[in-house]
Amino acid sequence: MNFHYPNGKPYIPKTNSIKTNHLKKNGSFSNRGMTLEEDLNLTNEYYRENNIAIIHKKPTPVQIVHVDYPKRSAAVIKEAYFKQASTTDYNGVYKGRYIDFEAKETQLQQSFPLKNFHEHQIKHISSVLQQEGICFVIIRFAASEEIFLLEGEKLLTFWNRMLAGGRKSMTIDEINEHGHLISVGFHPRIDYIKIIDKLYPF
Repeated sequence: MNFHYPNGKPYIPKTNSIKTNHLKKNGSFSNRGMTLEEDLNLTNEYYRENNIAIIHKKPTPVQIVHVDYPKRSAAVIKEAYFKQASTTDYNGVYKGRYIDFEAKETQLQQSFPLKNFHEHQIKHISSVLQQEGICFVIIRFAASEEIFLLEGEKLLTFWNRMLAGGRKSMTIDEINEHGHLISVGFHPRIDYIKIIDKLYPF
């Protein structure tokens, strides 16, 4: 099936995630072959089931333009378009505060390219922050299995540096300095709420 963005460009699924099946050296659970999205979906399910937070992955509206009917009882979608550019991956509410975040992963070990973010996502993050929502990105370095929460304000700083002619990526040292390492466990898988509790007053 072929998907296209609103501008007509073909949608290419993310291929920068890798799967592993070993435990981290410190004894905590690794991703065990799961993608960052799968881990976050399990984490959010745990939060909802335990009345901790209500966070969902945002659905993307799709316009179907070509459907095949190989038989009367079945239909196969052959071509579709995203009706609008996506903003961020997840949103919801925690302790009365609006939560909004994007999730990205990379196989690079020493830096994270800012081109992985789209301009409309940056504008959305900026708008959420202006409304005093809690907005951040979760970044996984697949090779080391390290996962960081980087506050939206810090991401905007790096983005603006790039626009001013600076680096087109965030180094791992910068992410270590300005981000927050998230421990990986079993229930929940990626406990980012624990970081939020430390960063924001409730």
